[in-house]
Amino acid sequence: MVGAVAGGYVEPSQLRLEDGITLVRLARKAVEEYLRSRRVIELPELEERLLAKGMTFTTIRKVLGGDLVLRGCIGYLVPVEPLARNVITTALAAAFEDPRFEPVSLEELDQLVFEVSVLSVPQDIGARGRERVREVRVGQDGLVVEYRVYKGVLLPEVPVEYCWDAETFLSETCIKAGLDPDCWLSDKVRVKKFNARVFREMTPRGEVVEVNLAEEYSRRCL
Repeated sequence: MVGAVAGGYVEPSQLRLEDGITLVRLARKAVEEYLRSRRVIELPELEERLLAKGMTFTTIRKVLGGDLVLRGCIGYLVPVEPLARNVITTALAAAFEDPRFEPVSLEELDQLVFEVSVLSVPQDIGARGRERVREVRVGQDGLVVEYRVYKGVLLPEVPVEYCWDAETFLSETCIKAGLDPDCWLSDKVRVKKFNARVFREMTPRGEVVEVNLAEEYSRRCL
């Protein structure tokens, strides 16, 4: 049943489109309010499912010459706080704490597109060696690679953007972790997958839609 919260956290499948719209608007509002007043916004009144624990990544892109370029992306893989609160946390982190970029400025706001990905809890891929490829569904799964102190995470939208197949996706996640591209073949390396619902502004401050990654991958890459 949509709206019910099981296991102490909200699954992506439990969200409605209007929930995604709310979360994207909340991400933008959090960044804008912090830029204007240096204040972290309080949570508004929300549906119960948005107050259950959840995991999100907020991705910010900037419109430059008709293209969208990454401006920041930060997220969580563990449900440590209410879903809506986590969106505020990840939005502020993506805007101001991503070490790859300078902090976002107030002057940029009208050029920025906000995207919120609501994640499921990552689960181990049971297969070993080359059989792992069969369990990776491009357009549906995100990946986590872990080995000792090394860890890499790639969201489901990344292989769609670059038209990777499953094997390339695994290799690129290894590279993200700082490991060799074929690290996923080793039984010593832990590989997990998760799914996500992705909600994105079409234009800065514009309509928020849910992105069907599988359809996008089929249209762009196959």
